[in-house]
Amino acid sequence: MTNKEAVMAFYKKALTVNSETRPTAVLSPILAEGYKSSGSVEEKNAQQLMGQLEFFWKLIPDLKWEPQEVVHEGDKFVVRSIASGTPNGDFMGVPTDGTKSFKIMTMDMHTVKDGMITATHHIEDWRTAMKQLKS
Repeated sequence: MTNKEAVMAFYKKALTVNSETRPTAVLSPILAEGYKSSGSVEEKNAQQLMGQLEFFWKLIPDLKWEPQEVVHEGDKFVVRSIASGTPNGDFMGVPTDGTKSFKIMTMDMHTVKDGMITATHHIEDWRTAMKQLKS
């Protein structure tokens, strides 16, 4: 798998709910040993990220993560995406019943070597998602 194919699989087959596969099946072969996913406050390893995505797939059965723009230089890929979905259950402390959706912008920077993602730095506009779900 090329570096770009690994990055696109991350969004289209692991973050986006689909009937063809599961997040763990997609990510296991493309996340390098020692992989780290870093947000503003916390850091996750590959197992923690895959567990979170498996949970999100159950909670948000229509979850989509759609890349809008990809910038690539060397082993870095910066991806601006739109994430959307309709949660049904407790979502980040907000009770939801599957009647309200969110649509937010996200930004990620992936380091990719030999078709393996070694690190991801990410930020999502969850504050906007919470406002949309509460309104």
